[in-house]
Formats: sequence, structure tokens, C-alpha cells
Amino acid sequence: MFDLDLWREIFQSINKNRTRSILSGFTVSFAIMLFAILFGIANGLKNTFAEAFADDANNAIFIRAGQTTKAHKGLQAGRKIQFKNEDFDYIKEDFSDGIEYITARIYKGVNASFRNEKNSYTVRAVHPDHQYLERTIIDNGRYINQNDLVERTKVVVIGRLVEEDLFLKTTALGKYINLSGIQYKVVGVFSDDGGDNEERLIYMPVTTAQQVYGNNDHLDQINLTYNPKMNHDQAISFGLDIEKKLKQRFSVAKSDQRAVRVFNMASQTKGVSQMMNGLGIIIFVIGLGTLIAGVVGISNIMIFVVKERTKEIGIRKALGAQPSTIVRMILLESILVTAFAGYLGLLIGTGILEWATPVLEENFIKNPGVSQSLVIGATITLILAGSLAGYLPAKRAARIKPIVALRAD
Repeated sequence: MFDLDLWREIFQSINKNRTRSILSGFTVSFAIMLFAILFGIANGLKNTFAEAFADDANNAIFIRAGQTTKAHKGLQAGRKIQFKNEDFDYIKEDFSDGIEYITARIYKGVNASFRNEKNSYTVRAVHPDHQYLERTIIDNGRYINQNDLVERTKVVVIGRLVEEDLFLKTTALGKYINLSGIQYKVVGVFSDDGGDNEERLIYMPVTTAQQVYGNNDHLDQINLTYNPKMNHDQAISFGLDIEKKLKQRFSVAKSDQRAVRVFNMASQTKGVSQMMNGLGIIIFVIGLGTLIAGVVGISNIMIFVVKERTKEIGIRKALGAQPSTIVRMILLESILVTAFAGYLGLLIGTGILEWATPVLEENFIKNPGVSQSLVIGATITLILAGSLAGYLPAKRAARIKPIVALRAD
């Protein structure tokens, strides 16, 4: 049952001791404000890394060919390494146990036109698995399929912005687009979280590109994703094994870093994961430390409050007040001050984050903010902390004998 007199006494006590209440509340407010800002910045960093890797699969490995920089086995430096279909098949077969998806890439620049609209774009010739490596989202139609590879069909899948550029008054699906003098049928339109550059690409079957552009079996790049069940260390070892075998296949020196270049996302994600874990621990320790400092501060103040009100407590007990009533009175005062100050700290912290968001985003911290679950958790923590901070002094006050309390100076 709501005790109006009890709450009136609590507010009177707070009002009579404004300086004490403000100081005790400031400690908690500052702790929660700092806690909110730190976690907001940490979330912003997570968002930054998530956005940076949004375009490609997190378990991707990119294999590129370059030129040798060192002589090896009688072969001179400066030799160009050229991937072919047989190299693609070799990787696909010999490392099949560790591969989830695999594709090749061929890059070509083209002049595209539809009716009176023209523009220049990059064509990526790929295998069907490329859709999963690039996280391509098909908005209309379909992606490149196996039949396209076998039949070397002249079909393309175009980005959302290519459709906007060229197909002003109609949809692209089913239409024919001219790429540097050759007609291709548009079988799909895609979007990509990687941004505008990715959505101005055109995909075609890798075999079609090989036939049209050079009539050869050359490949520019081989990409794959490793088995998601691998941990970071296993994935890194898998990538190094591929690099080692390819260097042997092309007679490249082990120390030659430019002839066969293998970029493994596992190395990046492992580094990011370790950094975020370390940052999380630091923020947690700092946040917990500030929170504990706030609890200790309000606990000390509540001890002072009990000592200051010793005579009052003695009079209350002499007049028949129950120990539970005294405990509840002091405990509620502690909880009230802590909860109000903590909520104020949360408001200030989130306000600072919102105000600083434009500046933080310019410094690669994307969308910093405190999640709703964190706010709820912090609020609950505050209530528990306020209860803990006030309970021990309240329990001590309830044990004071009236005669001892009345004699206190």
C-alpha cells in the first residue's frame, strides 16, 4: 500500500539536504553518462567494421595473379602469372573439403547503351557462386546459372543503378542491352549493400566473356569462401596452404609476395575480433569501475546520513517505529536518488552521443548509440546498486538502541 507520509518524509529529507543529495547524485550520473558514451562509441566501431565488410562474405579468400619479383628455378623475375580455367579447376578439386563457394572473375570495361541512353560500366564475368561471395541481392529475374556457363549464353545481370541510368521509362528485365557493339539479354537486376559503385556493375557468364573477349581461357582472379565451420586459425592455415600450392604450381619463390597474392578475410576478421574483444573488456572495466565508484560514493553518503539522523532515528524507535520501517525509509531514499541520477546520466550520455554523431561519423565511427537493452539493463543495475548502497547503512540504523541514539551528539 502506498504510504504518502513515508514519501513526504523522504522528499523532505532530500530537500533539507540538497547539497548532499546533489553530490551523491552527481557521482552516479557521471558514472552512467560515461558508461553510455563508451558503449555508444564501441557500438559505433562495430557498425563501422560491419559496414566495411557488408559487401563481401566474411569468410572470403581472394586470389590474384601478378608478376614475379624474384628469379626461381631458372626463370627470370618479371614473369607475368596468368590464371586459366585449369587453375580454377585445380583449386576447386584439390581443396574441395575446405571450400564453400568458388568463382573466377574477368574484368572488362564496356560502353553500354539502350535506345538513346549511353554510359560506361565495368563488366565482371563470373561463375554462379559469385552471388554468394558478393552477397548480391536479386531484385528482379535471376542470376547467372550453370546452363549459361555451358551454353556461353549472351546474358547479363545488371545493377540497380545501371537500370536507372539506361532504362528510364521501362524495366530492364527481358530487354537487350548493347555492350560495345554486342547485344546481351538482361535476365536479372540486382542491388548490393556495398554502395553505388557495386550497383553500377554488370555480370555475365565467365565462359561468355572468354569467348567474346579474346577467345581464350584466361582468368583475372579466383575467389572462394572457406568452410564456415573453420575457426580463424584454421581458415588462415587453409589460405596459406592454397598460396603455397599455387606458388609451387607456377614455380614462384616462397618469399615472392607479388606473383600470387592471397587475401584472406580470416586474418582481417580475427584482428577485428581481437580488437573488439579487447575494447569491450576495457570499456566494461572502465564502466564497471565508474559504476562501483558511484555506488561507493552514495553508500558513504548514506552512512553519513544515518549518522546525521541518529537522534531522529532514536526518537522514532522510542515512539514505537519498527526496524523495518526505518530500513525502508533510508533504502527508498537511496534508491530514489540513485535511480533519478542514473536516468539523468543516461539522458545526458545519449544526448552527447547524438550531438557528437556527425563528428564521430566523419572519423569512421558509424551510427554510435546505446541500445535499448543496455538502457534497460543499466536502469535495473542502478536500482540494485541503489538498494545495495542504502541497505547496509539502513540495517545499521535499525539496530541502534533508542537510549544510545538519544545520547548521540
